[in-house]
Amino acid sequence: MCRQPVGSIVITLVGVGHVFDLRRQIHEVIRSRRPRVVGLELDRVRWSALQNRDARGDAPVMYRLLSFFQERVADKYGGRVGDEMLAAADAAKDVGAEVALIDRDSAEVFQQVWSGMSFEERVKLLVSSVAGLFMTRRRVDRELARYEENERTYLDEFGKQFPHVKRVLIDDRNAHMARALRELHATRGVVVAVVGDGHVDGLRRELADLPLEVIRLAALRSGAPPPSAPAAGGASVTFSYEVRQGPGSD
Repeated sequence: MCRQPVGSIVITLVGVGHVFDLRRQIHEVIRSRRPRVVGLELDRVRWSALQNRDARGDAPVMYRLLSFFQERVADKYGGRVGDEMLAAADAAKDVGAEVALIDRDSAEVFQQVWSGMSFEERVKLLVSSVAGLFMTRRRVDRELARYEENERTYLDEFGKQFPHVKRVLIDDRNAHMARALRELHATRGVVVAVVGDGHVDGLRRELADLPLEVIRLAALRSGAPPPSAPAAGGASVTFSYEVRQGPGSD
């Protein structure tokens, strides 16, 4: 982990879980960092659906099924799917920041996922989806613990079961969102990006040449994020979240 003044950060990656109530933490992250733009892991259709939840019939069928599963899990944690994105947009408005939708078009993504899946992958996905409808909170907690223990291994296991799905849903979208974040930083300045935690590691690798601050889901769930202002006297601020500087840093 690289230690540096937080004031030199150009992009803050905030990893969220779409089923947890993280509204307070998201507000604090954005208010304390006061970015020029807040990037959301959404496209136009999903953003519209969040703003008017009754309009989800416009979203792709696979997205609606995924949303249904997420909503069942969110009920177990007292949250509501998408509230973290709405909170980020509200906080952006509070600090005078622009909101940018950085994800790929959801209809294209899910069409690409389904058309490119093998028959075996489709059967596995259907079985997993049905099983997921009956997942208990204890099971969700166990899966989250496995993920947090070794994220890379967890995603690699997913990739072995669903190689095409992982490439389209995770890897390709990481590359797309990274390009969007680079452009936003180049044209607007400091950026806070709110994305699913499963995208954070990939985005971090895609943006490895830039000074990054990374706040993971586990840190958000454990308590409030640290302030972004340097300590008195200009000293560096060190904290348990990850801060990475570009090439040439120590």
